[in-house]
Amino acid sequence: MSELLDIVLDGSATAAEVEACPVPESYRAAVVLAAESDMFTGVPVRDRDPAKALHVQEVATPEVGPDEVLVAVLASGINYNTVWTSIFEPMPTFGFLRRYGKTVPGAAKHDQPFHVVGSDMAGVVLRTGAAVRNVRPGDRVVAHCLNVELTAPDGHDDSMLDPEQRIWGFETNYGGLGDLALVKANQLMPKPRHLTWEEAAASGLVHSTAYRQLVSPNGACMRQGNVVLIWGAAGGLGSYATQLVLNGGGIPVCVVSSPEKADLVRSMGASLVIDRAAEGFRFWTDENTQDQREWRRFGARIRDLTGGDDPDIVFEHPGRETFGASVYTARRGGTIVTCASTSGYEHSYDNRHLWMRLKRIIGTHFANYREAWEANRLIAKAMVHPTLSMVYGLEQTSDAVREVHANRHNGKVGVLCLAPAEGLGVEDTALREEHLPRINHFRAVSA
Repeated sequence: MSELLDIVLDGSATAAEVEACPVPESYRAAVVLAAESDMFTGVPVRDRDPAKALHVQEVATPEVGPDEVLVAVLASGINYNTVWTSIFEPMPTFGFLRRYGKTVPGAAKHDQPFHVVGSDMAGVVLRTGAAVRNVRPGDRVVAHCLNVELTAPDGHDDSMLDPEQRIWGFETNYGGLGDLALVKANQLMPKPRHLTWEEAAASGLVHSTAYRQLVSPNGACMRQGNVVLIWGAAGGLGSYATQLVLNGGGIPVCVVSSPEKADLVRSMGASLVIDRAAEGFRFWTDENTQDQREWRRFGARIRDLTGGDDPDIVFEHPGRETFGASVYTARRGGTIVTCASTSGYEHSYDNRHLWMRLKRIIGTHFANYREAWEANRLIAKAMVHPTLSMVYGLEQTSDAVREVHANRHNGKVGVLCLAPAEGLGVEDTALREEHLPRINHFRAVSA
């Protein structure tokens, strides 16, 4: 592995030189184990400790299929799907791997008693399958997490509608939290040249997801002047949503959970902020009953900030805890766009506020290849910046996931894999210097 690391860090090696470098038969990776799938049975979701289920161990290097690429991973990142995987909620992911292994030719290798997790990655191409034409060994790349077959007609208008669409590192094996990763060739995009490995790895999943939710015709089609309510605006998804709304001429109303997070989003340029903890918003009176008076108080608070406007768009991802309030507060004819349910999947709301006021609920899920490419282009042009706040080593992946599960983080949490230190991988120093305060913004605030 040391010879491999030297050549991928060099940056000047030719494709032939990289291809001539031996690939190890096994590598370190963060995994969950099928044998431990029942370890949290009977434990409430909020009390499950992902660190108990995540292990860093050696796994066998997988065979590279015709349309696949083996990548040396310099850095990765933590997403909430890794939290779900590591607490086996709402179900163990090994069912995904078994089904994938049976339904797609060549995918049997994904059905293992271990699951290598992680849906973000920045690294260097090592090996390419016989049918791969878009990258070659030595290329510096980032990965988006859309794994798709595109053999059915359904996906050719929007690849997220393909019946064989999966999220890499969640519904497939050999994800980004390891020294190596296996991806489809069409998951790879150019690494932004002005960013370090850990910065480049931070944005793929959350930024592409936010882009589809807000900007794409498949989402809310945000326009200039739109008021956008952003839940969790200091977190992974929300920090990119806030940038996209500000860049697109929208008016973000940022909901956060602490004074520190409120200061953070204000420092990004968002002036309308609600600290839901400080203002005591509690949308449920008990486990089964929502408090509509709190919905009304929340809506009034938004109008106080906006000068009387209700949100044109509600950027939803907490799910059960907030969804009733989201439907209520959206303006007449407004849109609630949802991509996740981190507080629970079973949503309830008063449908009168939806049908009588002609609102829409749009479900979105990650992004198609074009949307992911456009989102990465914004990063590469330094129009949107990574929101990396802290970085762990691969051996400390369980600690990193625990921080995200407990919501003790801001922005994105990164993980160094093969990279021996932070700060490596920058190629365009001039562009980096021009934007360095914004690139380091979440690191500086979280220090």
